[in-house]
Amino acid sequence: MTSRPCFPSLRFTSQGLSLNDDRIEYFGAEGHPSATIEYGEFEENETQTVGRWADMIKRKGFAFVTGVPTDSANSTKNLLEKIAFIRKTHYGGFYDFTPDLAHADTAYTNQALAAHTDTTYFSDTVGLQAFHLLSHTGPGSPGGSETGLGGQSLLVDGYHAAQILKREAPDLFEILASVGVPFHASGNEGITIAPDKLYPVLELDAAASGVRRIRWNNDDRGVLPLGGTFSAARWYAAGRKWDEILRRKDLEYWFQLKPGTVIIFDNWRVLHGRSAFTGVRRICGGYINRDDFISRWRNTNYPRDQVLKQVIG
Repeated sequence: MTSRPCFPSLRFTSQGLSLNDDRIEYFGAEGHPSATIEYGEFEENETQTVGRWADMIKRKGFAFVTGVPTDSANSTKNLLEKIAFIRKTHYGGFYDFTPDLAHADTAYTNQALAAHTDTTYFSDTVGLQAFHLLSHTGPGSPGGSETGLGGQSLLVDGYHAAQILKREAPDLFEILASVGVPFHASGNEGITIAPDKLYPVLELDAAASGVRRIRWNNDDRGVLPLGGTFSAARWYAAGRKWDEILRRKDLEYWFQLKPGTVIIFDNWRVLHGRSAFTGVRRICGGYINRDDFISRWRNTNYPRDQVLKQVIG
């Protein structure tokens, strides 16, 4: 008789099946040196490798995949679809672009971007985001032989930053966790998107006693409503403190993306940004829904009967 492997116990929260909080691994300026999977591993055992990949993202907040083909963006698209289908938004589905302001969004420029989360203006913000730098050529190099300059990528662990805020200024943490803020996407003609209600910057998960989701993007934020039960001055004080924590050097993980390496991260937890760059960068990638990611994580890491028991009750 074959013995059954032991699996960590699970508990059901609004985030999905969640292991104990001590399995969440915070990161800072050094990132996670072990958060890497080789593309060829998916060919050896796809289900097992996807399970490791999903668990890495769930615990560490992000993961790299190296050795991804660059001759076509389809290899990146197929890689992401190993987790789930790619979410379509007003920007389209899987994207493959150069900085041309085609969608009136700062992502489509060569400007520096401060740490932020994407799609703050959706009621259901995207769960995962992935980038693959297919090429970066310098200005005036039609043959593509000159290397472009700048464009370092930035990740900040929002869960870690929120813990620091709560420890250093619990009153300001409470403000960002309780006051709803307007967000919107209205840069393109015919597009005006806003969530179904005002959500706070830090959404809490009562069952897990921690932060569930982060919404932070000053480029998409509207005007704070007046006449509420809170002080706008105190909210801005909280926002400045939060921003100061996000910009601390020991929390900023900077790295240079290179062709062949895909970065994928948890948009509910990890804020991302970049430095300004020169030349032309071709980037491809996409969004994946949180619920679909959690479903894939469950079913590639735990026995089906255990998953169903936790979901059904």
